[in-house]
Amino acid sequence: MSMLEHEFMQRALVAGIAVAAVCAVIGVFVVQRGLAFLGDGLAHAAFGGIAIGLYLGASNENAVWIAIPFTAMVALGIGFVLRRTQLRGDVATGVFFASSFALGVVFLGLRTASARPVDLEHLLFGNMLFVAPDVVRVVVIVAVLAMALTLVLWSRLAYAIFDPELAAISGRRVELLEYVLLVQTAVVVVVSVKTVGVVLVSSFVVIPAATARLVGSTLARVTALAVAIGVAGAIAGILASWPLNTPTAATIILIHAAGFAIALAWSRLRR
Repeated sequence: MSMLEHEFMQRALVAGIAVAAVCAVIGVFVVQRGLAFLGDGLAHAAFGGIAIGLYLGASNENAVWIAIPFTAMVALGIGFVLRRTQLRGDVATGVFFASSFALGVVFLGLRTASARPVDLEHLLFGNMLFVAPDVVRVVVIVAVLAMALTLVLWSRLAYAIFDPELAAISGRRVELLEYVLLVQTAVVVVVSVKTVGVVLVSSFVVIPAATARLVGSTLARVTALAVAIGVAGAIAGILASWPLNTPTAATIILIHAAGFAIALAWSRLRR
């Protein structure tokens, strides 16, 4: 327990728990909607938004404020293509994901030699043990607000995602609710990128939710299990990465993946 005396470990635990919890809650709806690829696409869109912010002269810390509206617009674009064309969610996401990431590469290349240096490894893979106090505060605030919004819209959002046809017949504004989910996911992903990186953030959205679906039967139970799995994996991964000297976010994801494998084996044995 001596490692918990360090402030950077305390910050990592707070940020990790916040990211894991909010990503798990949103992941339940994203996975059910068949948009598991969405988290990855929005993370790469966030990379494009951050690169635009850096090109415009924003600092590494403040570029996220430019990335949030950019990624939200990408999320709305994905939703528009998904609803207005015959393309599936993974195709729509793939188009925006590739375009946004390429845009980020272009804007990083356009920066002058005198511009602030950018740690691409940190941006792509994150570094939870060195997350700044300001970033922790933003992560916690966004996580609380996103989870509160999900609770307020819980019944309507569940109805729209799990049975959109019947929800539309009942007068629910299914399209609006889906757009709310997409923008909410975009904001959460952008903020989470500051801790776990562009490449790995989608796993926090997908794996705990997918694991919970294997063993849960109702929406409330699946959500509770997803949060428990996500948070437990985050705590275990952060604490294990210190003595093992392994990247923290990657260690968390490997623990989540091991949990998924166990849940998959258990669900098959139960049949």
